[in-house]
Amino acid sequence: MDNRFAKNLKIGLLLLTTIISGCSSNNTLPSATLHPSNTANINSYKYLIGSGDVLNIFVWRNPEVSGSFVVRPDGMITTSLVEDIKVTGKTPTELARSIEEILATYLRDPTVTVTVANFVGPFSEQVRVIGEAAQPQAINYTQHMTLLDVMIQVGGLTEFADGNDAVLIRIEDGKQSQYQIMIDQLLKDGEISANVDMLPGDIIIIPEAWF
Repeated sequence: MDNRFAKNLKIGLLLLTTIISGCSSNNTLPSATLHPSNTANINSYKYLIGSGDVLNIFVWRNPEVSGSFVVRPDGMITTSLVEDIKVTGKTPTELARSIEEILATYLRDPTVTVTVANFVGPFSEQVRVIGEAAQPQAINYTQHMTLLDVMIQVGGLTEFADGNDAVLIRIEDGKQSQYQIMIDQLLKDGEISANVDMLPGDIIIIPEAWF
């Protein structure tokens, strides 16, 4: 079977599965906001810790229990006082408060600060691009990320891509929604109105053109 045909068939099956599973269809998304402060759901985004992140944990006046820790694949870290602390899915601030509660068993009034040195994030927060992108991949979401930012990271489209029939799958209020996005207009025609805001967990499916 021709590789391009097989790839296109897989994408078609994925789209069909998505539709059958009950996702709602919408034609277009609003253009990316020129003033991000007007976009409430984007501004409310807070980074969640994921496996592979490097965390710097500082415990005031207790350098012996401070340090740098890598989040294990099981979502845990091990400190000098506590072997297993669940950290994935929490913001750095939430984790700091959790560690304070744990350390209160051993220390008097611990004050903890958590910073992230290497960002990976949970898989559920990543933006995934599949199909006819030059470099299909999962990308760590960054606040105020747009479709143009994503396409630059994946190296644009292949010569076989049908960018104007691309689809964005998004979870909204617990349900899947499907949007058409016009990548050819954005990249080839410079149509900035085709640029749209991305949200954590978005999936972009780029089909192959039928010649």
